[in-house]
Amino acid sequence: MAGQVATDQAVRLAELIRESRCTIALTGAGISVPSGIPDFRTPGEGLWENVDPMEVAHIDAFKRDPAKFWSFYRPRLDSLSAVEPNDAHRALAELERRNQLEAVVTQNIDMLHHKAGSERVIEVHGSIRSGTCQTCGATFSLEQIKELFNDDGVAICDQCEGHVKPDVVLFGEMLPSAAIAEAEELAARAELMLCIGTSLEVFPVAGLPSITIGSGGGLAIITKGPTPFDTNARVRMDGDVVVDLQAVLAALS
Repeated sequence: MAGQVATDQAVRLAELIRESRCTIALTGAGISVPSGIPDFRTPGEGLWENVDPMEVAHIDAFKRDPAKFWSFYRPRLDSLSAVEPNDAHRALAELERRNQLEAVVTQNIDMLHHKAGSERVIEVHGSIRSGTCQTCGATFSLEQIKELFNDDGVAICDQCEGHVKPDVVLFGEMLPSAAIAEAEELAARAELMLCIGTSLEVFPVAGLPSITIGSGGGLAIITKGPTPFDTNARVRMDGDVVVDLQAVLAALS
């Protein structure tokens, strides 16, 4: 029975995508879990299960104790750089290729949408692809950052010896204004927003679905666990994100 329901939902979502003149995707950590990247809050598995994010992923922690910050973040950079996209990422890239998806707005920093082939990706929480010296503003690629660590395990600028921070939004930092403005503009134009792998609880990104609804658009939610917008969703799928998106693609073919 559950499989039949999922099939019906996939067919319904395919219909909504066909009818929509502007469809965008809003993605969170759940879309990258099938690639082997843990999400943040799943009990027993989440990234913050055994570590206090305020101690290792806050801008004040970076400034106060960069060695402690990098002891947490350096292994993440190494592991994330080797991760490959999964078929959920590829499904969104395929929708864009078919001109059935205008853009992906993502909370993820893992670059997997780009690796999967998506062209228009708005990274509202930044990305691991680069880092910036907090003193002189010099920028470094991910591979260059790996060569900047000193004996204390801190990434040091090779131009001015300032501290290099990955270009990801840490707790206590503002989101990039240009990315947020673009995301809000897309949300206002969207006739359909696909919310994928996100709990829709972290603001200001969690406010984007309200913009779409307020402009007369609809939501489709594909994620495990409840969200505050479940009653607003025209389609609600809560199975494996890869299986669900592949079913939608099949229904569109």
